[in-house]
Amino acid sequence: MQLEWLKTGIAPLKDLLTFLNKEGKTNDVLKKQVIRELRNNLNIFHNAYLNNVSPDVMIDMLANEAIKEAIRNNFKFKKLKAGTIEPYHVHDDRNKKYIGWDADKLIDKIDEKIEEMKNIKKMNDNSVEKVKNNVSLMLSNLYYRMKLLADFIKGPK
Repeated sequence: MQLEWLKTGIAPLKDLLTFLNKEGKTNDVLKKQVIRELRNNLNIFHNAYLNNVSPDVMIDMLANEAIKEAIRNNFKFKKLKAGTIEPYHVHDDRNKKYIGWDADKLIDKIDEKIEEMKNIKKMNDNSVEKVKNNVSLMLSNLYYRMKLLADFIKGPK
């Protein structure tokens, strides 16, 4: 699978990963776990691009356990960043539709997409190679949502 759509996002991604590393140093365990998971998932995309990794491997490696744990513990995702996504948080035109969303709503969409791709893979002999869904587009949308979340958390206070 081609990950050409990722090419434009690689340079800014390194800055976001450094920021998330720093931001993950908190005493709030659930916040730390969610930030680490976001950082690790973004790293998966970065390394998959560099190493031409298959979508099946990427989907297997993507995680949403910290999100599920945070939900079970009634974590308020506004602790990641209060307020809503503003135009200055959006660095990719495709994310303009998320202006006005808060961290909770965006995390919910990220969680939903990870679950959906894992389920599609399970339903199709543990591979997305022959599925009718546009897996490349699904992965791309997930990546840009996660990048937006990181940009939102990093953005002006």
